Amino acid sequence: MPLLAALGCRASPGLKPWLRGSRRLFLAARERSSPSLRSLPGTLIAATKKEEQIPFCHVKALCCFSTSSRHENPEYGRLIYSGNLARAVLGVKFFSYSTSMFSGCMMPILLLKTGVGLDSLPLQIAFYSVVGFFTFITPVTLHFITKGYVIRLYHKAETDTYTAITYNAILAEKKTVFHQKDVKIPNISKMFTTFYAKTKSMLVNPLLFQYPQDYSHLMGYDKPFTFDLEEAKNSIEDK
Repeated sequence: MPLLAALGCRASPGLKPWLRGSRRLFLAARERSSPSLRSLPGTLIAATKKEEQIPFCHVKALCCFSTSSRHENPEYGRLIYSGNLARAVLGVKFFSYSTSMFSGCMMPILLLKTGVGLDSLPLQIAFYSVVGFFTFITPVTLHFITKGYVIRLYHKAETDTYTAITYNAILAEKKTVFHQKDVKIPNISKMFTTFYAKTKSMLVNPLLFQYPQDYSHLMGYDKPFTFDLEEAKNSIEDK
């Protein structure tokens, strides 16, 4: 009723008892509520009750950053390169060794069964040449081609040293430790050599480095470029 009076409206006689009853119910409900609600205006009581019924949990986002890598090796350093043909190289070499051993075991049986050793000398030379080529020459040639293929390459930033993992003649992993100063780039590009580590040829794929700067540092491309004009002039005069 005070609200109607403030608005300049008058309630009809039939509405006065209903308004008085509503006011009594409202005051009784406010008395039964918590003390904190008694001091609030009547227009905010419903909103406050609603806020108390719906708990709100403030959750802060937590971001964790880690500088450690799962490719870190305490002995060799950080893994910077992995060859994608490691399994293929291992499989081809194993197949070549297996066929060579099989040929070596079958050769005495063939000699006894066919009697090639008792025939003419040219036939004997041809037979031994073919068997010897597939038995010995193929594995040796294959090992010579793939011995420098790097299956993993680690870099230790503290000492600026690299550890290259390759396969040896008996299909076991072999490590070669060298410094960045030991890396030599061939003057003429070769098919199975990307760089020389001391005197050993190494073959890597530049596209397989996770970070291009690692390949640049390995090859020495990040070093400052110097051009000696007098040395160039002397080289031209010598020619």
